[in-house]
Amino acid sequence: MHDYLVAALLGIVEGLTEFLPVSSTAHLRLSEALLHISLSDGYWKMFSVVIQLGAVLCLPVYFWPRLVRFVSTYPRGESGRRNALTHPLGLTIVAFVVTAGPAFLLTKVIGRQLESVQVMGWSLLAGGVVMWLVDARNAAAERQGPAAPPSRVRTWAMETMSLGQAVWIGACQILSAVFPGTSRSMATIAAGQLAGMSRASALEFSFFLSMPTMGAATAYTLLKSLRGTPDNPIGVARIDAHGWAVLAVGLVVSFLVAYASVAWFMAYVRKHGFVPFAVYRILLGVVVLLALA
Repeated sequence: MHDYLVAALLGIVEGLTEFLPVSSTAHLRLSEALLHISLSDGYWKMFSVVIQLGAVLCLPVYFWPRLVRFVSTYPRGESGRRNALTHPLGLTIVAFVVTAGPAFLLTKVIGRQLESVQVMGWSLLAGGVVMWLVDARNAAAERQGPAAPPSRVRTWAMETMSLGQAVWIGACQILSAVFPGTSRSMATIAAGQLAGMSRASALEFSFFLSMPTMGAATAYTLLKSLRGTPDNPIGVARIDAHGWAVLAVGLVVSFLVAYASVAWFMAYVRKHGFVPFAVYRILLGVVVLLALA
């Protein structure tokens, strides 16, 4: 298959699945296997990082008006009752720091698990069950809305989150780093809902937390690939014009598809919730495990 077509297909897969709670890592690994791409090839390892970067870059573009407003109101917030830690930007950084330390220390464990299809299959299945149960638990409160009496849902907007909720979500995000197939967005969304956040507020915080989390991880991995390492000796000098063009195709396609996916996902979840994604995860996990068996 032509490299440009492969790049476009993988860019579409990355853009569609990066921010949906279905695990982009699992979908990319399965797609690469179907396309007969060697997971040990340094260039294609770098390619997967580049298309992830394309997806990440869509977030600051999509949320630019909110980012500008948050920066302009930092640290007191629009209500004037926030501080440097409890402002939405502060909460995002707190959750990121809670995740970053343990995730960095577990780098070797993460590396061993990333290519385990069996781990992905079980993570897809277990994550789907958890997401279904959590979303069903809060469904009645979601239907009643914020005007109803106190219920399981206490936080209806990211601006009213607590410091404890941010710490909890950051801690749960570590699971997605250790167990590929868990999905970073699934872990943070489900964690937010368990902590009393609405679907919309949990989803929005998940997107904002993606920016520093994925931005830092992607930049770090990409820098190592571009410099070249003993276990991944690709390096800038080894990439020819064709190689750079393939990377560009993947990055642009991933950016465009991810932007459309985020816009659609934000609107869909407010009306329909996360159960369809949970069902999809369960079915895909079962298919993967049966195939391995």
